[in-house]
Amino acid sequence: MSPSKKAIVIGGSIGGLFAANLLLRAGWEVQIYEQVTAELESRGAGIVTHPELLDVLREAGVVVDASLGIQVEERIVLNVDGSRNGTLRYPQILTAWGRLFALLRAAFPDEFYHSGKVLSTFHQDANSVTLHFADGEIIRADLLIAADGLRSMVRQTLVANAKPHYAGYIAWRGMVEESALSQRALQEMFPYFSFGLPEHEQMIAYPVAGKNNTVEPGKRRYNFVWYRPADEATTLRDMVTDASGKIWPEGIPPPLIQAHHLAEARAAATQVLAPQFAEMIEKTEHLFFQPVFDLESKQLAFGRIALLGDAAFVARPHVGMGVTKAAEDARSLVQALTASDDLNTALDQYQTARLAIGKQIVARARGLGAYMQAQISTPHERAMAEKYRSAEVVMAETAVSLRGG
Repeated sequence: MSPSKKAIVIGGSIGGLFAANLLLRAGWEVQIYEQVTAELESRGAGIVTHPELLDVLREAGVVVDASLGIQVEERIVLNVDGSRNGTLRYPQILTAWGRLFALLRAAFPDEFYHSGKVLSTFHQDANSVTLHFADGEIIRADLLIAADGLRSMVRQTLVANAKPHYAGYIAWRGMVEESALSQRALQEMFPYFSFGLPEHEQMIAYPVAGKNNTVEPGKRRYNFVWYRPADEATTLRDMVTDASGKIWPEGIPPPLIQAHHLAEARAAATQVLAPQFAEMIEKTEHLFFQPVFDLESKQLAFGRIALLGDAAFVARPHVGMGVTKAAEDARSLVQALTASDDLNTALDQYQTARLAIGKQIVARARGLGAYMQAQISTPHERAMAEKYRSAEVVMAETAVSLRGG
């Protein structure tokens, strides 16, 4: 493609940064527009890395070294009494969302990254895409990349019925400081990628970098995700209702979660989880939950517009592939644009390549998550729920590279 080609990326999170960094290095003029004004780097979440992700990070201009995260060698399952119920060797680098964002953001020029820019409308013709922002700015480009996440405004405008689907369970999340944990928790839980498997629930937890992305022992954090069934019409509705009575069906902001829900979760942890996990939850200052959704798109290319990352597909977190998929989406898109001088041909090639992968990842995540669903309605879901009751299978298939099965 000619160096004069101009791309606009809507969404300045990790997926958008992957696409923008790769396009910039392929000779494109690239601008990112992000509607949030606050620092995205402060978002707290653990990230499981895969070899595919590390490859694309390097291509995007990021140095991959020991500072990326924490190397964990082994996976374990803890019984409710705290004893082990299984062990699997699976070396893996575990990091934090903020760490990856900081690395990708540092690789992208500041003058091309624009915060606080809300996209109002857009339209395209045979030669360009025109974008109108809420502040009155109008921009034209050759290509629009929608990397604006699960609730993508671009996707909803193009395909109104392509909406996220509630999976039937929620994920309690949080991080605890390494320094706050007891000696038992430090020895028996912290060094590992740990699992707990109560009836129709699942806990996964692993170490990540601490404040300011430090990986210094004693200053790290332990990240967890605790999946629990929640019927959409009853339990979930109650949990996403704030003290004023307002319902937040897409997920309640953490500060608005009512105190009795937090207390009930901490109490339940002592009953159904290993003592090490219950201690971790009790000591987590900012405990919160999110409904689990998935999303499957049937189309990724719309003339001069491409969907990427969570704007295209959202898999339940069990596969640990959200960031990796966004990275590979970006690489596939840039490879197609580099291989063809015709933009429509390139986007068709991108769509063909990534639709199949996206469907594969979503289907795998649904299988892994069937065990936690509040309602199981099909024979396939019942079969998957039975399969993923096994500690050995859960350890072997959760958050693993697709290269390795």
